[in-house]
Amino acid sequence: MSVVSAQPLDVILRDGTTLRLRSPAPDDADALLEFFGGLSQQSLRSRYHGMPAVDVHLVEPMLQADGREAAVLIGSVDDRIVAVANFARLRDPTAAEVAFAVTDEYQHRGIGTRLLEQLATLAGAQGIERFLATVLPDNRQMLGVFEAVGFAVTRDAAGGEVELTFPIAPTERYLEHVGSRDHEAVVASLRAFFEPASVVVVGASPRRGSIGGGLFRNVLDADFTGAAYPVNRQGESVAGVRGYTSIEEIPDPIDLAVICVPGEHVLAAAENGLRNGVRALCVISAGFAEIGSEGVERQERLLALVRSYGARMIGPNCLGIASAKPRLNATFAGQAPRWGSIGFSSQSGALGLVLIEAAEARGIGLSAFVSIGNKADVSSNDLLERFEADDATNLVALYLESFGNPQKFSRIARRVSRSKPILALKSGRTSAGAKAAGSHTAALTSSDAAAAALFHQAGVIRADTLEELVDVSVLLSTQPLPRGRRVGVLTNAGGLGILAADACDAAGLELPTLSEETVARLAELLPGEGSFANPVDMLGSATAASYEAVLPILLAEPAVDAVLVLFVPPVTATADEVALAVARVADDADKPVLAAVMDAKGIPPTLVSAGVAAFPYPESAVRALGRAVGRAEWLRRPAGIVPELDGIDRVAARGLVLEVLRRGPDVWLEADEARALLVAYGIPVVEQRVAGSPDDAGRAAAELGFPVVVKTALAGVHKTETGGVVLDLQTEEEVRDAATRIGGAVLVQPIRSGSAELLAGLVQDELFGPLVALGPGGVFAELIGDAGLRIAPLTDVDARELVLEVKTGALVRGYRGKPAADSESVVDLLHRLSALGEDVPEVAELDLNPVFVGPDGCVAVDARVRVREVAQTRSLKTW
Repeated sequence: MSVVSAQPLDVILRDGTTLRLRSPAPDDADALLEFFGGLSQQSLRSRYHGMPAVDVHLVEPMLQADGREAAVLIGSVDDRIVAVANFARLRDPTAAEVAFAVTDEYQHRGIGTRLLEQLATLAGAQGIERFLATVLPDNRQMLGVFEAVGFAVTRDAAGGEVELTFPIAPTERYLEHVGSRDHEAVVASLRAFFEPASVVVVGASPRRGSIGGGLFRNVLDADFTGAAYPVNRQGESVAGVRGYTSIEEIPDPIDLAVICVPGEHVLAAAENGLRNGVRALCVISAGFAEIGSEGVERQERLLALVRSYGARMIGPNCLGIASAKPRLNATFAGQAPRWGSIGFSSQSGALGLVLIEAAEARGIGLSAFVSIGNKADVSSNDLLERFEADDATNLVALYLESFGNPQKFSRIARRVSRSKPILALKSGRTSAGAKAAGSHTAALTSSDAAAAALFHQAGVIRADTLEELVDVSVLLSTQPLPRGRRVGVLTNAGGLGILAADACDAAGLELPTLSEETVARLAELLPGEGSFANPVDMLGSATAASYEAVLPILLAEPAVDAVLVLFVPPVTATADEVALAVARVADDADKPVLAAVMDAKGIPPTLVSAGVAAFPYPESAVRALGRAVGRAEWLRRPAGIVPELDGIDRVAARGLVLEVLRRGPDVWLEADEARALLVAYGIPVVEQRVAGSPDDAGRAAAELGFPVVVKTALAGVHKTETGGVVLDLQTEEEVRDAATRIGGAVLVQPIRSGSAELLAGLVQDELFGPLVALGPGGVFAELIGDAGLRIAPLTDVDARELVLEVKTGALVRGYRGKPAADSESVVDLLHRLSALGEDVPEVAELDLNPVFVGPDGCVAVDARVRVREVAQTRSLKTW
């Protein structure tokens, strides 16, 4: 049986429907015969280049594929096989022949492309590097599939056939093609949620106070532009709208069904809708994965049902969905959202309610709100695709409790962030217990550190609190991005100015010295007792007219990139008067204007209605501005590329790891094995000899040349912590003595040094995939900390940032008189670790500590590598 039989995979086609992929089971023989028997003669000829007998001999090999030498995928819709694809390894173990067939009625939907994507993923996990396909010259459709998938295809026409060959490594070009296909497909699959012409609420009771009835009334109260229908057991009318007992009674087609019935009745309600053509379900009901094993099983059955019909689902256990375009409020929130330009997705319904109310209070509106609940199907990744395509959405806000597919999130977010800011509030930042880790690298990583790396690489703005999420949304929704970090502060109270200055320093912002021209203009308008420095203190006597006169001067200052206006009401002016003055000036400004106009009644409504970025306190405004500055700097940062590396022997590396895993499912590599793996990836490692006795160690030292270091050769141990290292040995006798004290097999290496001592490493995170780390090395690596972390694959920009970060950067640039090291050699090292983590996911932990780096390059002098078996289904792309 092939490798994906236990874990079916669902992919979205370009028309928005879903296709279920799995390997065939023994009882699929009849269904496969029915599939091939139903193909037209032309389709059968195109697949087999002739007319084979459709009998058990045709399908028997498909049922026996082992997933390694051969693999088969069948695609089904409505539990009917509509496509079959397979590969078979050739005599060259790095090559395989690929072929597929699609039933006539399902052709031209992108199924062939999706099948090829998944076969390439499966084959790559088995060490296959290229595909070969033989196509008839008149089969232009199939030729087009191979050409369009994104691989570099080579054609060779001979003997009345066209032979195509192409490498199947996931290059950047290929991944861009996959991303484009995913985007088109996901957006199409979600259209019925955000632009429905008709909505049915199943479980809409006429009783006030019920969730279903309240939700249906919310749909009506928001002036939904389409048709809305209530369904309940008695078929009673709700809010004056005729009711029905089931969806099949409704005479019109339904785009979106919102299900609000008890959990045990959801599957029946969902099947009723799906059977009657509904392809978008929003399940409000609880009683699923959140309640334990019984709920998990129910949720799995619900998702399987939805997927079997090629449909999509939001929820279960969610608050609902709201969309500005059709004025749809299919939530049970107490009030409809203010409509605007922010697309908001929340994994928590309650937090979603809080944000809807906060957005209303701060004068910002939503283009859409989606409570994804248990996110059994539609996830934040899907919604990012939708928000990217929606012209009405200018900013994306996310509340995340977990990631489903963080690597895919990263790829989508990197693209979306280039055109629209993404704000994220991620909970679960702390761990209840210490993580048991066998390597320095693993000890220096955490789930939250990985999430922070993901957000940084993808340009996602991370908010620490719900308040900050709202504050940054206000700023980015109303103001242009700052050109730099320089802030001008205008206040009528010196204490507020000092607080603002302290907050700017904490946020990495600068308060520049104002030009003589600006100071002179301020002196003409302000009393002599005021401060013309930055912050500019107009004193408590300042009026609204003072603010309106001085603010333009600060905005015109070339050394200022943004202006923060502070006001505490004295007897000379009211908050509303100053708010109006600030709003009039800010309306024409080409720099961000932030205002903290403090009043007992809260933020003045005048500021809110005028679209000024208004905040309750100076610190709130400064933190939001710091986030905006970070976004502006990220946009100026080059996108970066993942370089193609030479000098890598993937076949040798993979063969070595698979051979080692014959010893067990979780193994620390021996010294020679670790070195061979690193050499296969072109990673510079010190020369070494393994010696089985003290005399052998002495002879090895003489061959290598003195001075040398002797280390224990035990696999996986921290050599320094176990007393397994003796340095600077000058003679064979000293080497023999050291080897005797250490005991057992030892490593003998020549002494190496450099101007910097680093730790470089790799960890396979079960959720985030391969993580690459770099930090100060040596015995104090964990004590010093400050290791930088990035998620593979690393772009050239990612790698250089790691090398030049904080303490690592200080070491590489030359610390305390030491010469600057060759930073590019460390960049290359990081790229090779990244590639190793991507290519060989069985490498669970890898430590290079220390790595000596100097003006002439870098070299790893100690390596610890742990490998473990990986379920092959982990390599499949999911959404």
